[in-house]
Amino acid sequence: MADLDLVTLGRRIRHARKAAGLTLGALAVAVDRAPSLLSQIENGRREPRLTLLQAIATALGADVADLMKPEPPSHRAALEIALEHAQAEPLYASLGLPHVAATATLGTDVLESLVGLHRELQRRATEQAATPEEARRANAELRRQMRDRGNYFAEIEQVAAGISRAVGHEGGPLTERGVGELTTHLGFTLHRVADLPRATRSVTDLADRRIYLPAAGRGGHDPRTIVLQTLGHFALGHREPADYADFLRQRVETNYFAAALLMPEAAAAGFLQRAKARRELAIDDLRDVFAVSYETAAHRFTNLATHHLGLPVHFMRVGEDGVIYKAYENDDVTFPTDVTGAIEGQLVCRFWASRAVFSAPDRHATHHQYTDMGRGTYWCTTHVESTPEGDFAIDVGVPYAHSKWFQGRETTVRATSGCPDPSCCRRPPAALADRWASRAWPSARVHSHLLAALPPGTFPGVDDTDVYDFLERHSIPRAD
Repeated sequence: MADLDLVTLGRRIRHARKAAGLTLGALAVAVDRAPSLLSQIENGRREPRLTLLQAIATALGADVADLMKPEPPSHRAALEIALEHAQAEPLYASLGLPHVAATATLGTDVLESLVGLHRELQRRATEQAATPEEARRANAELRRQMRDRGNYFAEIEQVAAGISRAVGHEGGPLTERGVGELTTHLGFTLHRVADLPRATRSVTDLADRRIYLPAAGRGGHDPRTIVLQTLGHFALGHREPADYADFLRQRVETNYFAAALLMPEAAAAGFLQRAKARRELAIDDLRDVFAVSYETAAHRFTNLATHHLGLPVHFMRVGEDGVIYKAYENDDVTFPTDVTGAIEGQLVCRFWASRAVFSAPDRHATHHQYTDMGRGTYWCTTHVESTPEGDFAIDVGVPYAHSKWFQGRETTVRATSGCPDPSCCRRPPAALADRWASRAWPSARVHSHLLAALPPGTFPGVDDTDVYDFLERHSIPRAD
C-alpha cells in the first residue's frame, strides 16, 4: 500500500461506514479495535494494516479493493480531501495559520470557499516562483516596454527633478552631503552598520524611517546609488511586488530614479546637446562631469539619447566570456536571443566591439569600432570596468549615420559580423574542428545566476528572518 493516499482511504471508509448505518463505536466493536484508532484512520492520520483493512471491509459489507480506490466517494469527501492535502503543504505551514478540521458541522459552502482560496494561493505562489524561462520572459517583456518609450520615463524624471530642486542640486557631482539632504527631505535617516544581512544592499525600517547600509561598500557598488535606489521605492510609491515581473519593473524604476538624481535631466541633457552640437559626444565625458561610473553614465545616456538628441542607441554589459548580462536597444541591432526573446545569458558575436575590447592591447582604454552587420554598420564605444566578479565590457552603439556626433568616429578599427549565421563565429574553423572535435571534453562553468530558479518570496533571495532579526537588534526602544 505504498502509493495509497491515506486521506482518501479514510474518507472512503467513513463513507462506507455511514452508508452501512454504523457508528464509529459500533465498527470498533466489530473489528475489535479502539474507536480512537479508527478515528485516526478515517482522518488519514494512520495507515491500517492489511488484516485490519480486511476486517473493516467485512464489517461494512464492502470489498477491500473498493475501499482502496483513489477516487473520493462523494463531492463533499473530495473537498475534505483537497483541504487536508492543501493544509499539509509547506506553503500553508509557512503562513503560520491554524489547522482547519473538516468536521461534519463545517458547511459544504465553507469547504468550497476554503479549497478555492487554497488553489488560488497555490496558483499565485507558483506564478511568483520565477523559473529561468519565466524570468527571461518577464525580462524580455520589460525590455520591449522600455524600447517602446525610448527608455525615457517622463514621470520618473518629474519626480526626481522636483526632489533635486527642493535640495538645490541642479547639476554637477552629487556629494555625500547632497545624498544626506535628499534623504532628510524624504523623511529618512541613514545608518551604517557592520551586520547588514548578506543578501541585502540596504534594509529600511519603515516605522522609524531609518535606512541601514553596510559600513563598507559591497561588490563595488557606488554607496550613493544604493541610497538613492532605496529612496526611489518610497518616492515612486512602490508597494510590495506582486510577482517577479513587478519586482523587475520596480528595480528598473529605482535604477532610473537614482541615475536621474545623480545626473539631473536638465543638466545632463543640456551637456549632451552642447556636446552633440560640437560633434563631441562621449560617455567618458558624461561620466567625468557627474562623477559616476562608466556603466551609470552609459545607462543614463540611453535614457536621454532618443528623447533629447534624436539618436537611436543600443547598450550592453558583457562578461569576458562573451555572455550578455544586460542589454537594451531601439536601433534595430540584432542581439542574440533564445526562443523566449531573452538576451541575457546569450553569447555575443566575438567580432562585436563588446568582445573585441578584451583582446585590445590596452583593454581598459576606451575602444571605438565600426562593425558591419546584416542590418547595416554600427559604431560602438566600449569601456571595460573591473568588479569583484570580474571584468565587464560596457558598450554603447549607434547606427553608422549617427556616429558623426561622437568622439572616436575617426577610428579605423572595423569588423564584420555574420551572426546569427553559425559560420560567423559559433562554428570553429574546419582545421581546428578536425584536429580536436573528438579529443576535447571541457567542463563548463555554469552561469547559475542566469539558469537557476529565483528564490521565492516577495523580495527574491532575501531571508525574511535575517531581516527581521536585524531590525530587532537595531530598533528604537519604545515604552510599553
